[in-house]
Amino acid sequence: MVITREDTRAGTALLLAAAPAGKGCLIDAASVLPALAAVPPSTLTGTAAATVIELADPLDPQTVLTRIRAAAATAGPLSLYITGQLHLDHKQRLVHLALARTAPATLRYTGLPWHWLAAELKLRRPGTTTVVVDLVADAEAWQRLGAEGIGLGYGTRLYGRVAPPPPRRTVAAPAYLAACAAIWRSGARPPLTQLHEQAAARAGVQDALLLAFDAPPVHHLPLDNGAEPVRHDRPPVMAPPGPPAGAEAEAEGPGADPHPAILAAARAGRHTEAASIAALWESTALRAHGPGSMQAIHWLEVRADLARLAQDAGRSCALWMAAAEARLASHQAPDHEDVEAAVDRAHHQWEQLHDPALARSLAPALTALRRRVPGRRRGAIEAIQRQIENVHSTSAGPE
Repeated sequence: MVITREDTRAGTALLLAAAPAGKGCLIDAASVLPALAAVPPSTLTGTAAATVIELADPLDPQTVLTRIRAAAATAGPLSLYITGQLHLDHKQRLVHLALARTAPATLRYTGLPWHWLAAELKLRRPGTTTVVVDLVADAEAWQRLGAEGIGLGYGTRLYGRVAPPPPRRTVAAPAYLAACAAIWRSGARPPLTQLHEQAAARAGVQDALLLAFDAPPVHHLPLDNGAEPVRHDRPPVMAPPGPPAGAEAEAEGPGADPHPAILAAARAGRHTEAASIAALWESTALRAHGPGSMQAIHWLEVRADLARLAQDAGRSCALWMAAAEARLASHQAPDHEDVEAAVDRAHHQWEQLHDPALARSLAPALTALRRRVPGRRRGAIEAIQRQIENVHSTSAGPE
């Protein structure tokens, strides 16, 4: 099904519902498609005009990849709504989304590898892609996700839930996406973070893994040369500070400090869990105190340091830049210790990038921020420019 309206701001939504037929089915994935199809297309994409593509129980992973690739090639905002079940292949131990013909013995050939999806979305401009999932994992995949989490990389918003396998002879329902559709059909249009919380509450997500990753805004300015990491000497340090007064206390009551649990999850390698908890607390702080409040900025910085611990330097850099911009917008001076620390940490994470294209995309925003916040060490802007020139010459290769 394709629904198109003419508009210069067209977005694209791809609805993918897939599950094996027969006794291998863990979730009635396609049951939510009529509810989503009844939602105005512009609501699914957040744009004035929209194209909606529906894939119901597709058979072939190459066909699915082709449709995802075509959708990812569009210039406008892209929203993917995915419901189905996840499995690990026995040979490479990679996560796959099962399709209609998938069986345990044929998963590698009949399922969609999750990293295929991540690779296609990685090519898009950061901040233009949103993925909302309602997934069930089999026992092996659930164990893997509990330890390592699941993600789609820098620049992609990822919201939703992954549930553990249902009891034997039971087929789960995509209750999270059904709740999203019900909220939209009621006429409500909450921001994505609030929609996530409301849908999770309606669906009842006890024991499920909640996903709430927002993509920080990245400013793209003209850049003549490339970029690669440079050295700088203010390493970011995540300490579990006491909870700031405000949203946390109002939501949970006094003594309820989430920082130890977040830090423990991150140190155990459960990075998705840690980031999800922090994102939910940030949402609470935003509602209670506003986006410019110190409470909200605190949780933004926590998420930045969690990205560092997860070795996602690009996301950490962008989040630290967003934190510095928020502090400046709240009238903190450019030489304020916390502003300088945020910029120094953004710079440090930029130095850790091994992807020249990603480094180039972040360099203009970092340079502009450095001009406003030069910091205590001289030559920071010049260091960025030198590295940009170095990578340009390295990328060009020998003549």
